[in-house]
Amino acid sequence: MEGPPVKVDRLMREIEDDVRRARRKRLLARGAAAEYRDPEIYEHVDIVLRRALEARDHGALLLPDFLSSDPDWQLTTHLRFSSHRPVVGPILIFVKRRVLLPLTRWLYEYSLENFRRQQKLNTILLACIEELAIENAKLRKGWAGEERQEGQNAMSRTEPHENAGESRRSSPVIRASEGG
Repeated sequence: MEGPPVKVDRLMREIEDDVRRARRKRLLARGAAAEYRDPEIYEHVDIVLRRALEARDHGALLLPDFLSSDPDWQLTTHLRFSSHRPVVGPILIFVKRRVLLPLTRWLYEYSLENFRRQQKLNTILLACIEELAIENAKLRKGWAGEERQEGQNAMSRTEPHENAGESRRSSPVIRASEGG
C-alpha cells in the first residue's frame, strides 16, 4: 500500500520549527530575555548560535589564532612530575608517581573530565563570539553600502544649473506653483 510521497525537507523543517517554538516557550517561562518573545529575533539568534556550534571548524577560529602565542587561554590537562633537586629529586618523583598519584587518581580523573568540558565550552564560546563578529561586520558593511548609495542618490538628484542648491525633490513643488 503506497501513500502520497512524503516531502522529507518540509517535514524536517516543520519538526525543527516545532522544537524551536517549544524551546522558546520553555526559555520564556524560565525568565529568558524578553526579546525572545519576538519569534523572528529568537529564530535569528538560534540560527547564529547553531551555525557557531555546527558549521564551524573549531580548529580554524580567528580569536584563538590571536591568542596562540599565549598558552594561558588553553587548559592543560596532563600531569608532569619534575624536580629541580639533583639528589633527592628522583626519590620525590618516585613517591609522587607511585604513592601520591594512585591515592589521588580519582580526583585527577574527575578534574580531567571537567577540564575537557570547560575546554569544549571555551571553544564553543569563541566560535559564538566569532559568528557574532561576522554578523556585526555584515551589518556594518550593509549600512556603509546603504549610506554610500544614499550619498550617490543625493548627488544624482541635484540639478546642475545656476541654482545648484535646489534638489529634484523640491523641483515638482516649484514647478507646480509656477504652473508648469
